[in-house]
Amino acid sequence: MQRESTPRHRPGGGLPRVTTLILAAAAGLGVANIYFAHPLLDAMARDFGIPPAAIGLVVTLTQLGYGVGLIVLVPLGDLVDRRRLVVGQGVLSAVALAAVATARTEAILFAGMAAVGLLAVVVQVLVSFAATLATPAERGKAVGMVTSGVVIGILGARSVAGLLADLGGWRAVYLASAALALAMAGLLWRVLPRNLPPDSTDSYTSALRSIPILFLTDRLLLVRGVLALLIFAAFSAFWTALVLPLSAEPFGYSHTQIGLFGLVGMAGAIAATGAGRLADRGLGQWTTGVSLTLLLASWGLIALLPKSIPALLVGVVLLDLAVQAVHVSNQSIIFDRHPQARSRLVGGYMVFYALGSAIGALAATKAYAHAGWAGVSTLGAAISAAAWLTWAFTRHWLISGTRAGRAMCDGVPALCRTDPVARNAGGP
Repeated sequence: MQRESTPRHRPGGGLPRVTTLILAAAAGLGVANIYFAHPLLDAMARDFGIPPAAIGLVVTLTQLGYGVGLIVLVPLGDLVDRRRLVVGQGVLSAVALAAVATARTEAILFAGMAAVGLLAVVVQVLVSFAATLATPAERGKAVGMVTSGVVIGILGARSVAGLLADLGGWRAVYLASAALALAMAGLLWRVLPRNLPPDSTDSYTSALRSIPILFLTDRLLLVRGVLALLIFAAFSAFWTALVLPLSAEPFGYSHTQIGLFGLVGMAGAIAATGAGRLADRGLGQWTTGVSLTLLLASWGLIALLPKSIPALLVGVVLLDLAVQAVHVSNQSIIFDRHPQARSRLVGGYMVFYALGSAIGALAATKAYAHAGWAGVSTLGAAISAAAWLTWAFTRHWLISGTRAGRAMCDGVPALCRTDPVARNAGGP
């Protein structure tokens, strides 16, 4: 598979731990770019004179850019040299982040944030890259470690952004991230294996066409995608709106103090990484149901924010534990469906995630503008209830493997010649 063998990647011997850790760090840095804005929305709104009800557009455009990238960029991971793809995205991310940091008009800010989201999909290329490089016996562990880096990046972004913003303003956050993105691109260029052949010989057009076919013909994928949309809508609604009441009276917290709430949520999110092991034991459905129940319950505690910060903190832990447990279960389940199309699978799945995050961010700021924190809590509880009902009404679905396989082969023949899962698709 390679012309050279280095300590960074042992052909037939799996993925070295140091390379896995670098991939996890790169994934964490990449995904953090999407979430830096959450505790900075009030500062951005003041700087550009954007009304509070509309500032959620910053997050929404970032997530929409991310969704576009999942469709047009992530599938390339099955078709081209992933090393060049990852490094190229890293360099361009540095440019986009620098543009945000130096923006002087709303138009440049919004365009820059959309570009940041578009290029942040390098995270999903890294996840599928780790799955490809790892041996079957260590694949779950490798993917879990990179996913842990993603979780830490999502939640740690708020704390880091808050601290840097208090020290040097919100623009310093994006300048620092631009420098880190460029440095990480150079490190990945050195450590990632060279000359690995792509996983698929499909054309780019065929690869794009196969994504909706995979999800529309396999109910497992579709249901897991819908669940991703709903849980991340709830997640984004909470984290986008949280800065608004905490930065106002009677709290008046600084960006650093608000960012510390992300560290609290990190404890629950990291604990959820064990959900993948439960899914490997056939308990994916049970884990999903329990997690969605916790997600719904968390909003009862979150709604107590005006009266009780301790109750809010417990709610944060439960919310992040539940969301990440469902997310890890989803990925554990879908990655084994079509091994030759891992980049396309994760790209398609994460489109649901991005749409949910964008919807939650925009809806939360509008709910807060019209009904305060009670409106945000009601919104989050309603979305969480919809996710629980989706799971409850579909947990016993089972579709015919023959019918699913035939449908997939009609649209994606290359996959069906080599992928036995396409001939034996099961329920969610």
